[in-house]
Amino acid sequence: MILSSPKVSHLAYQILKGFEKSFRWYSRITGAAQQRFEQAQWEAGQLAVKERIAIYDQSLSDVVAQIYQQLHPHLQDKQFWHQLKHHYLKQLDDHPQFELAETFYNSVIGRLFRHQQIDDNMMFVLPSRCYLPGQVRHNVINTFDARGTIRATLEEIIRAYPFHIEYADKEQDLNRLERYLREAFSPRQLARIHSIEILQPVFYRSKAAYLIGRMCSDGDAIPFVMALMLNSRRQLYVDTLLTARHDLSVLFGFARSYFMADTQYPAEVVAFLQELMPNKKHFELYISLGFYKHGKTVFYRNFLQHLSHSDDQFEAAPGIRGLVMAVFHLPSYGVVFKVIKDEFPESKKITREQVKACYKLVKMHDRVGRMADTHEYVNFRLPRNRVSPALLDELLEVANSSIELTDDEVIIRHLYIERKMTPLNIYLEQETDPDKIRHALDDLGLCIKQIAAANIFPGDMLHKNFGITRHGRVIFYDYDEICYMHQRQFRDLPVSDDPYAIDTLSVGPDDVFPQQFEHFIVGKKHLKEQLKALHPELMEPDYWRSIQREVASGKLKDVLPYPESQRFNKRFEQQ
Repeated sequence: MILSSPKVSHLAYQILKGFEKSFRWYSRITGAAQQRFEQAQWEAGQLAVKERIAIYDQSLSDVVAQIYQQLHPHLQDKQFWHQLKHHYLKQLDDHPQFELAETFYNSVIGRLFRHQQIDDNMMFVLPSRCYLPGQVRHNVINTFDARGTIRATLEEIIRAYPFHIEYADKEQDLNRLERYLREAFSPRQLARIHSIEILQPVFYRSKAAYLIGRMCSDGDAIPFVMALMLNSRRQLYVDTLLTARHDLSVLFGFARSYFMADTQYPAEVVAFLQELMPNKKHFELYISLGFYKHGKTVFYRNFLQHLSHSDDQFEAAPGIRGLVMAVFHLPSYGVVFKVIKDEFPESKKITREQVKACYKLVKMHDRVGRMADTHEYVNFRLPRNRVSPALLDELLEVANSSIELTDDEVIIRHLYIERKMTPLNIYLEQETDPDKIRHALDDLGLCIKQIAAANIFPGDMLHKNFGITRHGRVIFYDYDEICYMHQRQFRDLPVSDDPYAIDTLSVGPDDVFPQQFEHFIVGKKHLKEQLKALHPELMEPDYWRSIQREVASGKLKDVLPYPESQRFNKRFEQQ
């Protein structure tokens, strides 16, 4: 039975209302970020991040339940679904979040058909329109005339972004901002700047607020980020000004939590951000704003486009084979694909559901720039002729329950997609520059410390479970043994002349002996010695217990997305 057109139209209307309700909920949480920041409600901020991520699935479930109350989806023919998409599309004319609404519609269809119907006539596999940047630029940008003095322009910017708390020393902040600009740029460069454009929404994350914009001149525009923080008396101060594209790229990195930036025009905000960071892809920027579901949609479109313009084959990813995940990649594309194996060795006392729970924990947690974001897909389709025979054999051997084959496709029922990095063990084997090796080992220690300070114990800290980015930053990406810090007991090794004392020690399932870390984090002796010299605390049980106490007390350490040396209080400490 095919429903009449008015009922199809009403159903399309219900789906759009479901999306709009979800977006309003999302916007309320995002819009409250300023109040949480001003009141230093850091724990509430973390809870808001989790709640905002959970909104989407809840809203989706509500809409799908409404549909099932009105019809049985599998009794409708294809013409019905074509009509539904047509009616839905008509409602999106001039809709400020049309691209997000398309993704929500896709999610509804995906939920109804368990992601087994990937058909552009039924859903928006391809976007309905090409968005042209600048259409509503005036709704997302504040523009400032910069032809007067630097000081006057800075004062106007500060006035345009009011907070309900006082600055600790606004005069000092203005002096430091001006001094930085005069030191970083020549008088000729500064004289050519005629205007400044700043996104209207303030970007909130963790304990900081960011103003993001660019200085416009007759030549290239200069991107910048002004970082604001609170002191111990809850007074506002400018922590730094970042003006290098590299710094912006790190700020929007894939290992960081999503921003809270309240806007009704996400497409325009993303378009502006990409003008500042042309090396960032659209899907990365949508994800950084918390629109991770739409980011997945845009990624998939980008992926399909890349497949159509390449001819290399999917193959096993370089590095040591994992015990829990089968990992593969397309050499010409910048992600890896991770599939949970059917069976784990005895040493891995975990289940498939526990592995999925660990990946979800990381998704919801503050990743502090040290844990790669992952994106979960079901029924992900690969062209069979692009999958190397060796990889297909491996997947069928170790993850057969997740694989479905057709004549033309390899369908993976469940997988994770993650940004591609160089595995740290491979990097350390291939790198010959002693300074780069030392930097990587130092950053490895910092990575472990910062993850712990964020209330996560990494578990398996073998260096093969870490990657290094093109910026030289070490990132953790193997989550099957992670847990909260309070879930582990950090113990001292017994002091004894008996070489077998450790064998007779009563060891519980949650016991950890940090003094043993030096033997397995990195392999070669000279690397072990360097890591221990750089971060001796990692091998001390007292250090780990102190982190547990800090976390238990609610103390959240600052993990800045830029070097300590770039903070104004360090740069201008003599002022």
